[in-house]
Amino acid sequence: MGSIIAILLFSLSLIFCLLLKLSVVYALIIGYMIFVIYGLIKGHNLIVLIKKSFEGVLTVKNILLVFILIGMITALWRASGTIAFIVYMGSKLISPSILILLTFLLCSILSVLIGTSLGTAATMGVICASIGKAMGVNPYYVGGAVLSGIYFGDRCSPMSTSALLITELTKTNLYTNIKLMIKTSIISFIVTCLFYLFLSFKSKVSNISVDVTEIFKQNYNLNMLVTIPAILIVILSILKINVKKTMLISIVVSFIISMFIQKETIVSLIKYCIFGYNNSNQKLNLMMKGGGILSMVSVSLIVGISSSYSEIFKETRMLVSLKEYLKLFSKKTSNYFVIFLSSIVSGAIACNQSLGTILTNELCGELVEKQKMAIILENTVILLVGLIPWNIAMDVPLKAIGVGFMSGLFAFYLYFLPLWNLFLDFIKERKYKIKI
Repeated sequence: MGSIIAILLFSLSLIFCLLLKLSVVYALIIGYMIFVIYGLIKGHNLIVLIKKSFEGVLTVKNILLVFILIGMITALWRASGTIAFIVYMGSKLISPSILILLTFLLCSILSVLIGTSLGTAATMGVICASIGKAMGVNPYYVGGAVLSGIYFGDRCSPMSTSALLITELTKTNLYTNIKLMIKTSIISFIVTCLFYLFLSFKSKVSNISVDVTEIFKQNYNLNMLVTIPAILIVILSILKINVKKTMLISIVVSFIISMFIQKETIVSLIKYCIFGYNNSNQKLNLMMKGGGILSMVSVSLIVGISSSYSEIFKETRMLVSLKEYLKLFSKKTSNYFVIFLSSIVSGAIACNQSLGTILTNELCGELVEKQKMAIILENTVILLVGLIPWNIAMDVPLKAIGVGFMSGLFAFYLYFLPLWNLFLDFIKERKYKIKI
């Protein structure tokens, strides 16, 4: 009972911060204190609990490094003219009638290639969102298509850290999982494409597109060479080069292009990397301002603090009683439904995809056999975390492309696939009960 009270108190602190529009970081700090106090009440040593929490933070050091690279690449692609050139050409070549569908498909393809949702959002997502702004397309439509696309690949790419994590947790075969993931997502993918095609036809274009292309021509040297940083991302991804190395190479090339083609100073570029791109032309800033390492500070704190929870949970065994409640509930409903609900709660508490996945597996791993568990995790928590505003799975991509969390309403793939499989499970369970 004590563990449930601790989780409820943390949930209340999250709700409180959301209602008062405070940073979720405050709720996470409160949560950390709640879970440590729970451990102390249960007789655990304070030093041990603090040590365990630091061990949890160390498990996400690679994610924190990726955040730094995302901040730098989103700023330097703006400074180098990479985004400006692609937006300039894209606004001339791409019809608004297919933009939202194309955004979904391009983000899906790139995320399969590089295996990272955050990296895709910081590159292809930024480009598509910028083209959408230039065309005057509803940014929430584009934001939703970006979210859907980046998690399509993040879910089933052989290089995806989430796919590898689930393979490790469930002790299953990666390529068997990918085959089953594709099989369970065909209907959802087709319906999502039709949904975005409808939104594309529905979208209206404002006169801003002409003004924007003129602003780009006046403030950038729109040379073909500025596309090299983006081309490198695609080529190196196809060659299966590590995503961190790929992003770092693109950053270095963007830095050089910014100096020699856009005539930016080294001091200015270093400032952009830290504080984000900023131009004296306010009209240009409406389109291009953003990025930088500091834009990633909030999400880094969210990941760091929430990741400390996992080791505290293991040390205090606070989830054991909750697992028993879930087993009883699954007998009254269904295993999929319990995992579905658990993934939402875990994603809300964990505030990042990795810990949300670990918690869901920890809570529900005994409900079904390992192969089935792997696919259910891929069809629930991996996608649903992208719909939780304070989870970095949603927060980071939307910050990278500069769009609000209302985009989640149009991230159709993220909720249709879990709901579709929930519906299929309901039909299956009903047939099974009728036979009995």
